[in-house]
Amino acid sequence: MLYSKLAEFYNKAGNTAKRLEKIEILSHFLKEIPEKNKDIIYLLLGEIYPEYDERRIGISSQLAIKAISKATGTEEAGVLHEWKEIGDLGKVAEKLTEKKKQATLQRHVLTTEKVLENLRKLPSLEGKGTVEKKLSLIVELLTSANPIEALYLVRTLIGDLRIGVKESTIRDSMAVTFFSDKKEAIKKLQDAIDKTNDIASVFEILKTGKIKQLNVLELEIGKPIKVMLAQKAKNIKDGFERVGKPCAIEYKYDGFRLEIHKNKNQIILFTRRLENVTRQFPEVIDYIKRYVKGDSFIIDSEAVGFDRKTREYKPFQEISQRIRRKYDIEKLQEELPVEVNVFDIIYYNGKSMLNAPFGKRTELLRKIIKNEPYKIIHAKQIITSDEKEADKFYKKALHDNQEGIMFKNLQAIYQPGSRVGNMLKMKPEERDLDLVITGGEYGTGKRSGWLSSYILSCKDDSTGKFLEIGKVGTGIKEKATEGGNEDISFNELTEKLRPYFLEEKGKTVKIKPKIVVAVTYQEIQNSPNYNSGFALRFPRFTALRPDKSPDDISTLKEIKKDFEGQKRNWKYG
Repeated sequence: MLYSKLAEFYNKAGNTAKRLEKIEILSHFLKEIPEKNKDIIYLLLGEIYPEYDERRIGISSQLAIKAISKATGTEEAGVLHEWKEIGDLGKVAEKLTEKKKQATLQRHVLTTEKVLENLRKLPSLEGKGTVEKKLSLIVELLTSANPIEALYLVRTLIGDLRIGVKESTIRDSMAVTFFSDKKEAIKKLQDAIDKTNDIASVFEILKTGKIKQLNVLELEIGKPIKVMLAQKAKNIKDGFERVGKPCAIEYKYDGFRLEIHKNKNQIILFTRRLENVTRQFPEVIDYIKRYVKGDSFIIDSEAVGFDRKTREYKPFQEISQRIRRKYDIEKLQEELPVEVNVFDIIYYNGKSMLNAPFGKRTELLRKIIKNEPYKIIHAKQIITSDEKEADKFYKKALHDNQEGIMFKNLQAIYQPGSRVGNMLKMKPEERDLDLVITGGEYGTGKRSGWLSSYILSCKDDSTGKFLEIGKVGTGIKEKATEGGNEDISFNELTEKLRPYFLEEKGKTVKIKPKIVVAVTYQEIQNSPNYNSGFALRFPRFTALRPDKSPDDISTLKEIKKDFEGQKRNWKYG
């Protein structure tokens, strides 16, 4: 397929904010995509592989600038100047391609196949000469591109497509395109997407007309699915009212999610971001082999850190470095041991458990897992209808240094990727949010050269946009500690963010939403200063959340609910 056709779609979809219009535009485009070109579906999302595949394009703004410079015959300083003026590298590429010097290479017709071929080579390049090889692959595409193609090529490269198309948009467009009953189709398609975690494969089935194949799709060991997420409960009474009585109540652990896959002797560990962290946790592999019965399964769990001497549980930020570190594994394993707390099972010995009630799933877990404290255990759980018993259990969870409790409907099915009302979390009233950094401001004096204030954003689920809700600068150290620890300094955080800088104007920086952080705050206030309409009063940074993606952060809907539910006689407001 010609890439110009895809660029034309991008332009149409990006020029309307109305979801129904996007769906209609996309529906027409889906009819044009040849069956052999199913991978175009990934490009619609700004990706090159399905979500479970860890390979990403991973091109920095700096490398994109070099490529634009080389492809258009413009000095890098000139590209930078245009970027500061326009604020969108894609628009810069479009403008400079329009007035490209005659000395550049002759233009060829671009196809989506060629674009995918070059982009898919980028993640695999390593070693000496990598930058030049990547540059060559990108320049080859840009020199063949017309202005509108250059615009979307660059936006795809830096992960900033800006057309407002999400997986749910594609799902609903497929329902309109291939089915007569849209409502029933959406349910069927979502079930297929949940099982495969690969929307392009689902599209291929529809395009070939073999729609009945959707009914036989199954989970696949080694291919991670999105984990189920919880909504908030105000208190114990609210928890019971919303999930029903009796219900299961479990500890809400202060750790990180581990989705564990086993197929005979092969065991693979994934985070909630679908990252493969098998290498980082060799002891967990051993626990699974020794203490969990079954030839094949997918279990959902939380890994929690503990002190080897005192046996006290540690907060997430003290063990979070184990997710990212790929060296000194044995040393970290000794210094930062984890206990695996298993609370759900979604596949067992060749059979999907997605549609089994939670009560049945939790019974199965207790049959197949041998409890070995400080290695692997069933999540601590009671099944009750009694508020006093629930409150006692809640206080015990807090005493054990965990975050709180979970309420779970015993009849509920497992819904991948959904924040569902039949699973609720309850924590102490200390207010906290997971947000993404979308901007920053350089400091002065001893903080000169580093970002010292960071713009925080929540996510508007209805549009997919990130909306600003405040700035944070407290809770971060002045200097990095030699050898490192769980805290982070201004210079360390700045360096983590630097690859995602999109635009710099004076002392302010616009940043691609990639780095998720946890913050506490004293109150949410109405505010005309931020496009969310709200501002956090006295926010404080508490931890990086490398286990969470920007899709997992607090939503505008949740912010509004917290705002309406907060006590108006709060001592600070």
